[in-house]
Amino acid sequence: MTISRRTFGVGSAATVAGLALGSRAEAQGLAKEAEAALYEAAKKEGQLTYYTAHYAIEHAEGFGRAFTAKYPGVKCNVVRTTAQVAYQRLNQELKAGGPQCDVFASTDISHCLELKSKGLLERFTPANAKTMLASLQDVDPEGYFHTTSIGVVAITYNSSKVKAGDVPRKWTDLTDPKWKNQVSVGHPAFSGYVGIWVWQMMSLYGWDYFEKLKGNNPQIGRSIQDTLTHLRSGERSVASGAVQTEFESKLKGEPIDVAYPEDGTVIIIAPSAIVKGVKNPNAAKLFLEFMTSREASELSASYFIESNHAGIKPKAGKPLSEVKTLVAPADKLLKGIADVKERWRDTFGV
Repeated sequence: MTISRRTFGVGSAATVAGLALGSRAEAQGLAKEAEAALYEAAKKEGQLTYYTAHYAIEHAEGFGRAFTAKYPGVKCNVVRTTAQVAYQRLNQELKAGGPQCDVFASTDISHCLELKSKGLLERFTPANAKTMLASLQDVDPEGYFHTTSIGVVAITYNSSKVKAGDVPRKWTDLTDPKWKNQVSVGHPAFSGYVGIWVWQMMSLYGWDYFEKLKGNNPQIGRSIQDTLTHLRSGERSVASGAVQTEFESKLKGEPIDVAYPEDGTVIIIAPSAIVKGVKNPNAAKLFLEFMTSREASELSASYFIESNHAGIKPKAGKPLSEVKTLVAPADKLLKGIADVKERWRDTFGV
C-alpha cells in the first residue's frame, strides 16, 4: 500500500468515515473473540521477546508492562535498540539457527520488506488491525507486517538558546552558516527514523543538501534520541528530532520545542511482524493484537505519540492534517536506505 500525503492527512483528520460504525463494531467483536482464543494458547507459552526501535526505552517498557498487566501469565521481554542494530541482531540470529525474538518492530519499513521477500516472516493479520485508521491498514496487503506506530520527525531546538524569530522554518535552514557547530543529527546506519529522514531530504534537495550540512559541522549521534541529549546539554541548538520525546521534555519544563518545517514534516510508518520459526507464536500474535488495539493507541497518546485510531489525540503538537507531511513509499526505501547509508559514510566519514 502506498500512503500518500493526501491519504495520511485525511486519515488523521476524519477517518471515522473510513470505517462505518457497523463494520467497526463487527471488527471489534471479532477482535475480542480472537483475543480470548490467543490468550489461552499464549498462557501455555508464558512469554514473548519483543525487539523494538519504535519508542524511547521507557515507553517501550511501558507497552511491555501494559501487555503483561492485561494478560497475566504472559510476560513481555522488551529489547529496545535502534532499528539498524535490531535488524543486524535478528539477521545474525537467523544465520545462527533461529530467532531469539518473537516480534520484530522496526522504524525502517524496508526491513520488513526484505524479511518478507526472503520468506522469513509469518503471515498473520490481527483482528484489531481492521479497527485502526484506514490510512494505516494494509501497509502490507498480504498481511506479513502491520503498522503499530507512527513517528514524526521535525525541526527541534533548545528554546533557551534560539530566539523565536531565529527558529528554522525549513529543513534547508539547517544548512545556513549561521548554524555552524549548532546542528545535531542522528545516523542513518543506526536509526530507522534518521535513515528515512535522510532519504526524504535527498529526494527533496539532492545529496548536495548533506554536502552543505557537512559545512556546518553537525554533531552526529546514533539514535535520533541522541539529538535530544545534545539539545538538553546545550551542546547544540537545533536538530532533526523525534517530535514525541521533544514535547514530553517541553511539558516537563525543559527548554525544548518543535517547529513543523514548511517543506514537510517527515512521517515514519513503523511496522511490526512475527518472525518465522519463533518460540512463542501464540504470544507473539496476542502481542500484535494488543499493539493494534485502541487501548495501545491510548497509551501511545499518553506518551505524546500519534494514535493509530480515530478520535485519540496526543498530549501536544499539531494534528498532522494541519501540516505538510512527507511519507516515503515503502518500495523506494528498500534500496534507498542502503544507498543513503553509503553516501553518508562517504560524506561524513562515520
